[in-house]
Amino acid sequence: QVQLVESGGGLVQAGGSLRLSCAASGGTFSRYVMNWFRQAPGKEREFVARISTSGYSTSYVDSVKGRFTISRDNAKNTVYLQMNSLKPDDTAVYYCAAARDWSPRSGYDYWGQGTQVTVSS
Repeated sequence: QVQLVESGGGLVQAGGSLRLSCAASGGTFSRYVMNWFRQAPGKEREFVARISTSGYSTSYVDSVKGRFTISRDNAKNTVYLQMNSLKPDDTAVYYCAAARDWSPRSGYDYWGQGTQVTVSS
């Protein structure tokens, strides 16, 4: 059983930056593809970014490409999401999720509780 705990959310002005962290415990972190999702009020949960077990491969939703960077430190059992040039549309609860496979069709095994990101205009 893997536990995921997100941190680093907060209130920031448009154009600002935040760095989210997701710390894992209770399992072999390096075996999991790690993902970031977000859910804004009244909207469906949206995929944001994904990183392979080694950290070599990444994938992003188009709306964050060039602004967000996902990374991981397997020695620290932590995945990060560096968010730059934030926009009000980035306001959401951000969740990390662990998956056994790269393909989204395989589903997600573990989820964190989420961290709120609010971007003011």
